[in-house]
Amino acid sequence: MPLSHEHQVTLLKDILTNHQSDCCGSVAECEQLERLVKSLMVNTQVDQNVKSILQEVYHYGQHGAETADLDQHILSNQDNLSQWVSDIGQLS
Repeated sequence: MPLSHEHQVTLLKDILTNHQSDCCGSVAECEQLERLVKSLMVNTQVDQNVKSILQEVYHYGQHGAETADLDQHILSNQDNLSQWVSDIGQLS
């Protein structure tokens, strides 16, 4: 059974929150971020203003999946992670 868009947003927020608080993550989590964002971007129930945030999160996940030093990538995006978690938290 596919996840509803509310559950997708919650999962997205959870992964970002974990990256923010733990300052580490996995390539699989970055790939999951990409899949979640792709699914949310084509969902007509998702507000257009949110899509710009999702685009940033997608690039974050994409770069994270490709980088040689994922922990450093996460560390260097701490400000972005805080902002995204805050912005997404207002939606859910």
